[in-house]
Amino acid sequence: MSKTPDKINLAHSTVLLVDDQPTSLDLLSSIVQGFGVREQLKCHSAKDAVELVQRRSVDLILIDCAMPEMDGYDFVRWLRREASEPIRFTPVIMILGHAARALVAKGRDCGASFIVAKPLTPAVLLKRIIWLGGETRQFVDAENYVGPDRRVRNYGPPPGEEGRRQTDLSGELGEAVEANMDQDDIDMLLKPMKVAL
Repeated sequence: MSKTPDKINLAHSTVLLVDDQPTSLDLLSSIVQGFGVREQLKCHSAKDAVELVQRRSVDLILIDCAMPEMDGYDFVRWLRREASEPIRFTPVIMILGHAARALVAKGRDCGASFIVAKPLTPAVLLKRIIWLGGETRQFVDAENYVGPDRRVRNYGPPPGEEGRRQTDLSGELGEAVEANMDQDDIDMLLKPMKVAL
């Protein structure tokens, strides 16, 4: 992503908040309201959230991972694999109470756009929302994974490996298409010059 914008307008965004703990849901609501979001939809369970997104679209989903019956991971798996378009492409930020490596990987692998650990701070959450707003990751729909490309930085396939995606470039270098510059030409490009204004 390029330079972070100085201002962001979330006034016309619809955000779905999902948490079974009323206190946590109220805190999340206050944070999002502080960002200027006017339309918040609140659900106390992932099952309620499933019913809601089947009826209307939202711009962003913030969901707690640990909930009884259907947890946040199950909700995101359902969203990515079974929900209709375009709701299945909705950015999802999962909120973890305990950020163990296995739980972060589980969130990433179920198709979450981002994972944020508690205690939740407005600054961190806003940075993630801004990042998602400028995100250019492709959406992957494969047998074992559905969601945004898990590669946040696209460095291509590892050295010596062939890429699996259509957009991966090969590691082979082609022949030069023009002659190399000589040192005098390079020096002229770097040399400070007077400019008449």
